[in-house]
Amino acid sequence: MNRILSCVAAVFIATSVGVAGRQQAASAPAPARPAATPDAAFVKQYCIGCHNSRANAGGLALDTLNPLKVDSHAEAWEKVVRKLRTGTMPPDGAPKPAAMARQTFTSALEAALDAAAARRLDPGAPALHRLNRTEYSNTIRDLLALDVDVTALLPPDDSTAGFDNIADVLGVSPALIEGYVAAAAKISRLAVGDPSIGLDRVVYRVPGDLSQDTQLEGLPIGTRGGIVVRHTFPLDAEYDIQVGQAGGGARLGGAPPAAGGRGDGPYVAIDGVRIPVQGRGGTRVRVMAGPHTVAAAALAGNPAAGADGIFDIAARAPGITQVAIAGPHNATGPGDTPSRRRLFVCTPASAADEEPCARRILSTLLTRAYRRPVAASAPELLTPLEFYRTGRRTGTFDTGIQRALARVLVDPSFLFRFEREPASAVAGAAYRISDLELASRLSFFLWSSIPDDELIAVAAKGALKDPATLERQVRRMLSDPRADALVANFAGQWLFLRELKNARPDAPGFDANLRASMQRETELLFRTILQEDRSVVEFLDSDFTFVDERLARHYGIDGIRGPRMRRVAIPADSPRRGLLGHGSVLTLTSAANRTSPVVRGKWILDNLMGTPPPQPPPGVETNLEKDPQQVKVTSLRQRLEQHRNSPTCAGCHRLIDPIGLALENFDHTGRWREMDGQARIDATGQLADGTKVTGPDSLRRALLARSDVFVSVVAEKLLTYAVGRPMRPEDMPAVRAIVKGAAPQQYRLSALILQAVRTPQFQMRTKAVK
Repeated sequence: MNRILSCVAAVFIATSVGVAGRQQAASAPAPARPAATPDAAFVKQYCIGCHNSRANAGGLALDTLNPLKVDSHAEAWEKVVRKLRTGTMPPDGAPKPAAMARQTFTSALEAALDAAAARRLDPGAPALHRLNRTEYSNTIRDLLALDVDVTALLPPDDSTAGFDNIADVLGVSPALIEGYVAAAAKISRLAVGDPSIGLDRVVYRVPGDLSQDTQLEGLPIGTRGGIVVRHTFPLDAEYDIQVGQAGGGARLGGAPPAAGGRGDGPYVAIDGVRIPVQGRGGTRVRVMAGPHTVAAAALAGNPAAGADGIFDIAARAPGITQVAIAGPHNATGPGDTPSRRRLFVCTPASAADEEPCARRILSTLLTRAYRRPVAASAPELLTPLEFYRTGRRTGTFDTGIQRALARVLVDPSFLFRFEREPASAVAGAAYRISDLELASRLSFFLWSSIPDDELIAVAAKGALKDPATLERQVRRMLSDPRADALVANFAGQWLFLRELKNARPDAPGFDANLRASMQRETELLFRTILQEDRSVVEFLDSDFTFVDERLARHYGIDGIRGPRMRRVAIPADSPRRGLLGHGSVLTLTSAANRTSPVVRGKWILDNLMGTPPPQPPPGVETNLEKDPQQVKVTSLRQRLEQHRNSPTCAGCHRLIDPIGLALENFDHTGRWREMDGQARIDATGQLADGTKVTGPDSLRRALLARSDVFVSVVAEKLLTYAVGRPMRPEDMPAVRAIVKGAAPQQYRLSALILQAVRTPQFQMRTKAVK
């Protein structure tokens, strides 16, 4: 491994973005739209009073700019477009244009900006893109049919613009390189099935706040609480399975099972087959190598007759705390695992067959790992082949393949997504990336992983240039289970669902079960809109949701029993329609002990309206709980109104507070309420554009009235995530093109995705000017 580390460090240092590659012809710019004529009088009447060189409100001065010449001031005019589209300008108290006048001017200004962008095609250029931790893990899964938790081996990734796949912040450090080397060593041993692999003990812990009084999804009837995990056993061998419970010991009620029998507790199973567990030492069981599902739970127990079970200790036991798997012991071989089947595409029949077989294995591996065809005679094979030979001299054929695999997994061609500039590319000009590079962009966008064999084959033929072929591949990929990455990664970050795991509300009955159900509800809504090809507007007003018994009880929905999440219809007058009624969103935008209209309002401005408010000025007091006596006698709304009286706070809070206060009937865990302490909830307010709101329903209608704004936000988020860089003012014409292109399909999610991959931003690059 020291040799690998030295080699990799040297290659990392020597590698740069500007690697010359095969030239691709740049696509011709789209024809410019007819010249639009934004009315300068509109700017003078409604904007310049505040946005001039003297007042410079919001850092924007328009008195020196001409709306008829937007080419060199796209950033300023895109700010104007955004504010007008969302109705956040002009502010309260200032003269406001009629809706038709606002629409006419904004459309004309957008047309001028779009025409200027068409005259100078600038799709931008993401930095050299390193695989982030999620992409690395998914890539190992698809490359080697191996699920590995790399969180202990690789550090978390930084994020910007709302996502952790932004190339600019995916840096490289010596510690990260060492992490990649350690991960490669572990993964190669697991994939090959190294017979010398050492003893290991993996512990799967049950969250401390998980309620274990009922059956959990994925576990059989008659159990309560517990855990289900997917564990990869490295070799055909014996393994110790130890089940822990609060208070110590492995048994959870009932008598110890008879020798060789099942007994009556606890329930432990591998791939659905129950195994006996007794005493503190657990049990030792032989397991074939490869991934298996391990489940453990307490048995439900039988209440004592006539005493309502109050003396039945087993029925009231706290439940499973962890499952530990230790081994291997008495190994007999690497077994026939999915990883070995994926890796060993041939088996040498004799010593003479070994190197040709190794070349074939490595050629297939590198084609997938480097995302481009690599022939068995290609020069890229020389380095991993050298590592194979070294390993073969000191061990077996498998040892050589293992050593070569470890080297491939730390190669820059694997860890980075290189996009090579054509030798003839002109500085400042746009050019089309190769089909193979486009295939990588496509797969990391939709799957957060590498292209599959079909996509590589299509790209190698140069067929992705054909729009019909590109669309077929996109639709195929969206129907693949790997597209669930859009749920976990895109939706998880856009909607902040990843942060829900940290929520610990101070509320009776809130536990990990409810938190998990809340997250699952929102994920299932996104997955349904994706799989059923629905309009993204349904994120605001879906007539269905998903609940299990625990979440249904929290929402006050009757007739739901059991741990299975199921789809239920939502009436037209229900406050639960769309994201605004989801417990996940309402909980993660609250404080631990109360609601937070400011955080809720900011979340909606950021993620649904695309107009993030500025940060509060330094030194501003934001603690509304500072005076305990005031908290006792005032509602949160009253304390916010006092806070808003400060001139330094009023401007932003006029935008934020009415939105957040409209959701005050939902408490800090999303439960419906009518009172805040001793005060009746007042959810009324007025939005920045003058729209009156009286609660969640009217706020939803107000957002639906500007659904074009919401669709634009979704399009901008998708394109940011797809290309791995923040959007610039120069990119907003592409965002508008996505929205307009998807309009005939009623803004179906697939239509937005298809339009995104058709943009120059996704298919092209601009050569940097040095």
